[in-house]
Amino acid sequence: MTLQTVILAAGMGSRLGRSLPKPLTELSDGRSIMRQQHDNIRAAFGGDARILTVVGYRAETIVEAFPHVDYVYNDSYDQTNTSKSLLRALNKTGKGGVLWMNGDVVFDPRVLGRAIDLIERDQSFVTVNTDKVSDEEVKYTVNAEGFITELSKTVRGGIGEAVGINYISSSDKKAFIRQLSRVEDQDYFERGLELAIAEDGIRLQPLDISDLYAVEVDFAEDLERANLFV
Repeated sequence: MTLQTVILAAGMGSRLGRSLPKPLTELSDGRSIMRQQHDNIRAAFGGDARILTVVGYRAETIVEAFPHVDYVYNDSYDQTNTSKSLLRALNKTGKGGVLWMNGDVVFDPRVLGRAIDLIERDQSFVTVNTDKVSDEEVKYTVNAEGFITELSKTVRGGIGEAVGINYISSSDKKAFIRQLSRVEDQDYFERGLELAIAEDGIRLQPLDISDLYAVEVDFAEDLERANLFV
């Protein structure tokens, strides 16, 4: 399978308190967060998988560390959020479906293996963890058919959390790009998905990976937790 993947790595990651971009943070096994992402992508989809990385803050340090992938530069990285970084990337990826992830996610390699069936069926999805529902995380609700209806940090009655690894199908991509163009600069990409669900009728499936680890590293305690797994 030749799959287009996108890693969102433009932000400053100031909450972790490091000078380097957060994806270059070293894990206890000696790899950086981004290296384990590359390793997981290659393990699931082979060496032909295309990786496009959105960079901004100290972009040259990421490019030097990973010179053999493609890049998009978000020159407004300090004024925009993930919606606009992802928009820049999707506009560079052609007509096919795209798997994307936040550049700070440390995750079990089996997560992507579980996603292969949905990707092969070209079914849009969001990976989720139903074991916990924290106020600060992106939460979701579903309709009677099991597809996502709401997806944001302000969702009430959320049944789980989004993990930060997602796929948009070739058929849903155009609508999603249009909605990402509409949202505010400081919106997360999840706002674009919500609008595409409500206004374009895309069907976004939750992919439950609650039995596998996936940690978004925002704070030092998140890094400590991630290091328990790698």
